[in-house]
Amino acid sequence: MKRSFSVQDSKVLTAAPPLAPAQSSDSTSTRLLLLRHGEVEERYHRIFGGRIDMELSRRGHEQARVLAECLKSERVEALFSSPMKRAQQTMAPLAAALGHEPITLPDLREVDFGAWTGLAWEEVSERFQVRAFDWLAQIERDAIPGAESGARLRARIEPCLRDIFRASSGRTAAVVCHGGVIRVILSLLLDLPLPKMAGFEIDYASLTVLKCRPRKTEVLLLNYTPWNGLP
Repeated sequence: MKRSFSVQDSKVLTAAPPLAPAQSSDSTSTRLLLLRHGEVEERYHRIFGGRIDMELSRRGHEQARVLAECLKSERVEALFSSPMKRAQQTMAPLAAALGHEPITLPDLREVDFGAWTGLAWEEVSERFQVRAFDWLAQIERDAIPGAESGARLRARIEPCLRDIFRASSGRTAAVVCHGGVIRVILSLLLDLPLPKMAGFEIDYASLTVLKCRPRKTEVLLLNYTPWNGLP
C-alpha cells in the first residue's frame, strides 16, 4: 500500500524556545523530521535497551521501508543519524530513497539507563520500587544508578542539535534516532520540562515534524506512523 503525507500550515503546538536556528530572519524556517528507529528484536521488547546495540526485527525493517516510501517525495536536504545499529538500519532505506549520504552524529545515541539497562519494565518496578513509566522523571532527578541525568542529556544533545541547525539552516533535515533522544529534543525546542515529554507517544518508526524559527518552534506533526496496518 502506498502511503504519503503532506505538512502545510497545520500545527499541534507552538512555543518560543531558548534553543532555535541562528537565522537572520524570523520568516526563514528550518524543518526537522524526527524519526524514531523501527521495531527492535523481540527479545528486547519492553526492555530498557538504551546503549544495547540491538538490531531491527523483520517487522522493523518493513516499517523502515514504508517510512522511506512515505518520505521519498519530500524535499529533504540533509540526513543525520545515531550511530546505533537500529538507527542505521532505519536510515538505510531512507538514504537510498532520497539519494543523500547521511551524517552520523555520535551524540544522537540513545539514553544510558545505567542500572536499568537490560531490565524488563516489571523488573525495574520490583527492584527499584519505581514505576517504569516514570523513567523521564527519574532521569531528570538523576535517580537511576549509573544512568545519564537530565542535565547530562541536555549537555550532550543540545550542542548536537545546534550542529544540525548550523548545517541545515533554512532547509529540511531528517534525524533518525531514539525515543529518549526525540523527547529531549522536544523538551529543548519547546522549552518544556523533560518529565512532561512522557505525555508524547513516540512509537517505533514514527515521524514528528517541527518547524523551527529563531523565536518560535511549531509541532506540525506528532508520532505519525505510516506503517499502521502492517501484519
